[in-house]
Amino acid sequence: MAFDFPDQFRFADSHEYVRQEAEFVRVGLSAYAVDQLGDIVFVDLPELGSALSRGTSFGTVESVKAVEEMYAPITGEVVQRNEAVLANPEELQNDPHGEGWLLLIRPSEPSQIEELMDSATYSAKVAAA
Repeated sequence: MAFDFPDQFRFADSHEYVRQEAEFVRVGLSAYAVDQLGDIVFVDLPELGSALSRGTSFGTVESVKAVEEMYAPITGEVVQRNEAVLANPEELQNDPHGEGWLLLIRPSEPSQIEELMDSATYSAKVAAA
């Protein structure tokens, strides 16, 4: 299956994406990761004000197939979480790169964004999987 990964996104090896929005960064799961999970039934996200460290777990996503950890692509503080996804996990499945976003964070080390894969690199990675 072919996926479209927006050019303005950067991707972690663990399939989370970030999109810079002024001084904040929106975080979500790539369409590829969501597709691999199948039907999503539950999402667990950190509380507002939580400190995230790059590479550490910030929550889980549960599908009918498995429960998977999600990992912070960059270090920062949670300033917003997508309550709509918590209430209706299928939002993540229906539009992972849009309305299915997970967190808005204030990065403490913005340079970490540049260390993530661009959309072309990530697309090649998942195509080879």
